[in-house]
Amino acid sequence: MRRISLVLFDMHDVLCRYDRDLRIANLAALSGTPAADIYEKIWASGFETEGDSGRLDAYAYLAGFGERLGYPITLQEWLENRKAATTPMPEILAIMAELRCGIAVLTNNHTLVRDHLNFLFPELFALCGEKSYVSAQFGAAKPAPEVYLKCAAAAGATPAETLFIDDSKANVAGALAAGLAGHVFIGEAALRAELQAYGLLTP
Repeated sequence: MRRISLVLFDMHDVLCRYDRDLRIANLAALSGTPAADIYEKIWASGFETEGDSGRLDAYAYLAGFGERLGYPITLQEWLENRKAATTPMPEILAIMAELRCGIAVLTNNHTLVRDHLNFLFPELFALCGEKSYVSAQFGAAKPAPEVYLKCAAAAGATPAETLFIDDSKANVAGALAAGLAGHVFIGEAALRAELQAYGLLTP
C-alpha cells in the first residue's frame, strides 16, 4: 500500500451535512420567490457550477445570485443562509484531528465559502485553516483531474502521496485519474478502517 502524507477531504456530506432543501426554503421565505423557481434559476441553470469553476468573482457571483433570486441579497444574508444549511459531523472531524499526516479540504464551492469559512464552518477552519480549498480558486471543479493536481500542489503534497475522500463516486474517480488514492465515503466505520489500513490512525 502506498505511503500517504496528505488526506484530502470533501466537505459536503463527509465533514458536514448540507441541506439544500432547507437552504432553498429559507431563501424563498427571504425573497418571496417560490422554492421551485429558486432551484431552477440558481441550481438547475448551471449558475452554481459557474461559481464552483471560478468563472465568477465574488461580486459577480453575489450579484448574479440576487438577480436569479429576485431579491438583492446581501453578503451577510447569503452567509447566514449558507450556514443554516450546514451541520457539522463531529465524528468525522474527530477522525481528522487524530490523523498522523497532513489534512486538507477540497470542496466544489465559490471563493465566498473559503473567504468566510471561519463563520460558515468554524470547526473545520480550526482544523485546516488555509488548507481549506475550494474548486473556484483552481479554475475547475471536481471531477476534473486538474483540480486535484492543483490542490495537492497547493497543500505541498504529491498526487501519489495524497488520499482523497468523497461521498461522490464520480469525484473519487476524478481523483484516481489524477493519480491520487481514493476512498468513497459511506460512513465512519469504513473510513476508519481505510485510514488504519494506510497506517494513519491507531487501531
